Amino acid sequence: MRVLVTGAAGQLGSAVCAALGRRGMEYWGLSSKELDVRDRDAVNRTIRELRPEGVVHCAAYTAVDRAETEEAECRAVNVSGTENVAKACRDSGAKLLYISSDYVFSGVGTEYAETGQPTAPLNAYGRSKADGESAVLEYAEKHFILRSSWFFCERAGNFADTMLRLSEKSDQIRVVSDQTGSPTYTADLALLICDMILSDRYGIYHGTNEGVCSWAEFASEIFRIAGKKTRVIPISASEYAAAACRPGNSRLSKASLDAAGFRRLPDWHDALARCLALRKEMERI
Repeated sequence: MRVLVTGAAGQLGSAVCAALGRRGMEYWGLSSKELDVRDRDAVNRTIRELRPEGVVHCAAYTAVDRAETEEAECRAVNVSGTENVAKACRDSGAKLLYISSDYVFSGVGTEYAETGQPTAPLNAYGRSKADGESAVLEYAEKHFILRSSWFFCERAGNFADTMLRLSEKSDQIRVVSDQTGSPTYTADLALLICDMILSDRYGIYHGTNEGVCSWAEFASEIFRIAGKKTRVIPISASEYAAAACRPGNSRLSKASLDAAGFRRLPDWHDALARCLALRKEMERI
């Protein structure tokens, strides 16, 4: 199967490319510089020339707080760009797997179902991802929508990396304790994405590592595994005062995964231990 990955230089896109490569699949991984999804003609030309059978759409504007003042830029990528990709997949007959987010929900309640649960984003980024979902539903006949949350990996630019860097400068760190969700290791999610794009079990899915925690609990586990003495000071989201309001509860149902026969991801504690071990190996090289 021939697969095109957009946003291939990002944390998830690069993990998906690595997973496809390990499976011996033919793929093209294009960074946002190599393929600007906002450019409809470029998207159409690329898909027409490469003729992928599946597209994993990882390209996205992900600066959640900055999106509050750059909503037009955010929507240009996450909504218009996704619409361009969805229409090109429709015209070429390719499958489309769109990466969405827990931020499409309001965070009120206990657990969010894949379908029948209205989206109610609290911030500009969440609105853009919800509208991206709508574009996929409208234009891409053969589609997967995969919502996930709280990405981490061995690379820089994610929560685990930020906590470890801050721990080098301070013996205590204030971390939000009243937002709950599931950390997701991009390497694990990439395996699920490979399984999905190879199938024809289309629909809306939730994919995260198993288990839930608060950001403060996540940080504490990062420090424990890394052998850091840094103390976590739990604070409320209102005390942290981020520009974008985030869901208080991001528990996502996995009923669709189970019904379709896809394997759930490992527990997040296990995933974090593997991630930090790999990070340590990489630092030695």
